[in-house]
Amino acid sequence: MMVHIFMLVVVLGTGEFRKELPNPMYFYNINECLYFAKKIPLQYGNYSYSSRIDPKDRITAYCKPVYTKEFEGIY
Repeated sequence: MMVHIFMLVVVLGTGEFRKELPNPMYFYNINECLYFAKKIPLQYGNYSYSSRIDPKDRITAYCKPVYTKEFEGIY
């Protein structure tokens, strides 16, 4: 049986420094995924002063819907 889940994608850096971090997290509930997507970038500083943050240290996180039949490791 296939189900829709939400994958937390974390991207470190911008421009030429941009790389997606391996080992994404998976959630059944979009609200749980969005909680972590909101909190992860906060640990790296205040983006209202983004000119002071090195582009390779900037971080973005978002939830992406995916379709899977794997059920291990889903929160």
